[in-house]
Amino acid sequence: MFWRGVLGYLPVNIVQGVVGLLTIVLFTRVLDPAQYGVYALAFSVFSLVQTGLLTWTEAAMARFLATRSEDGRIADHFATLYRLWLGAALAVPVVGGAVLAFAPLNGPLRIALAAGFAAVLVNSLVKLAQERRRAAGEVSGAAMLSMVQTAGGFALGLGFALAGLGGAAPLLGIGIVSLACVAVVLSRELKFMTGGRFDKALARTYFTYGAPVALSLILALVLASTDRLLLATFLDEATVGVYHAGYSLGSRTLDVVFIWLGMAGGPALIQALERGGQPALEDAAREQAGVIVLLTLPAAVGLALVARPLADLMVGEAMREQASHVTPWIAASGWLSGVTTYYLLQAFTLARRTSLLIVSMSAPALANVALNLVLIPRLGLDGALIATTVSYGLGAVAAWALGRRACPLPIPWAVLAKAAGASLAMAACVALLPAPGGLLELVLKASVGAAVYGALVLGLDVAGLRGKLSLILRRKAQAA
Repeated sequence: MFWRGVLGYLPVNIVQGVVGLLTIVLFTRVLDPAQYGVYALAFSVFSLVQTGLLTWTEAAMARFLATRSEDGRIADHFATLYRLWLGAALAVPVVGGAVLAFAPLNGPLRIALAAGFAAVLVNSLVKLAQERRRAAGEVSGAAMLSMVQTAGGFALGLGFALAGLGGAAPLLGIGIVSLACVAVVLSRELKFMTGGRFDKALARTYFTYGAPVALSLILALVLASTDRLLLATFLDEATVGVYHAGYSLGSRTLDVVFIWLGMAGGPALIQALERGGQPALEDAAREQAGVIVLLTLPAAVGLALVARPLADLMVGEAMREQASHVTPWIAASGWLSGVTTYYLLQAFTLARRTSLLIVSMSAPALANVALNLVLIPRLGLDGALIATTVSYGLGAVAAWALGRRACPLPIPWAVLAKAAGASLAMAACVALLPAPGGLLELVLKASVGAAVYGALVLGLDVAGLRGKLSLILRRKAQAA
């Protein structure tokens, strides 16, 4: 199931990668730094509201679909979950109205937040449909829904930005395209509850499982968003815009790979555990962990190496120089965050001990708030970068240590060591290259770095990489 998902979700991640990069390229040019900062702040609030109020139902959909398929209670599963979702959704306009009515907001930020609150409900309904498809192994359906939402939201948001709607434009795009997706898919999703009934015992199970997941994700968002909010408090929205541009350049580039592997990996681990128990889970997890390390570690190192020429191409001139300073730091923290989120934290969801997620995420979230409060007033932008990287490192250690108590997942230490050695060799070779700037430097360093790393890991056959590549090529040939 893992490799079928890896291949099936590849188009999704190509679309997400292209859209993510175009978002940086175009929005940092169409929007000025202050408008881009408004968008960053509003998107952070949008994410916090959806995560806090609705994501627990999405998590329950993903985790328990296979279980309900085994016990024949799919209809009850859907009837219970959608009723729970409806009850939680009623809180969104209450929270949104209170924030807009009482928070001390300027005009552009108020409009952007209103757009974000409006988008939360339809975006969550689309997410429920996506999680159902992923958990059921409907790779093409989940992929198509994700691509339409991603590309459509970007295109519409860009149109709104060109029309002069400022920082609210991207969120308006997300909301309207999500509404269109809901109009297409919701009727089919609701048919799954035909003949089902709301079950209080299932509801308690889903809430007990999902609420800690949501709270842990809120802590993750606090970890990812505190720096922006405190930069706005201590400095200004223009600094937030610069920080967000560099942050996005680093994190989105890595997220493309992590999300791609996570979309395939999470359901595969659940299926392995449900059908084959702990031995099957360990085999599947060991394979996934090796692939994650082999693909993402050199990506993070390479991103740091090409931060300046990449920023020259991707970021508007007003934000370019400082964004290139931000990106290497975010490459490091983004790699730690991705490994934690898409592998280490899976231990708690697999074991259904999601309360430990809260413990695992509390330490880095609290550390991030404390470090930002101390370092931003003293060091400005650099203070936020140091706080973010240290906090994500602490989060990875906490997730690994606590995960061993819940559902021990293997750590591919040998693969990690070899991939790190190959990445260092790659960095040494790239450091010797000339730096003409712009596209020429980016292509030169990226191609040489990829060639050096690829030759080393293939030559050493790290984690049986040659066999895995042969498998992928055979499956592509069979599909053709």
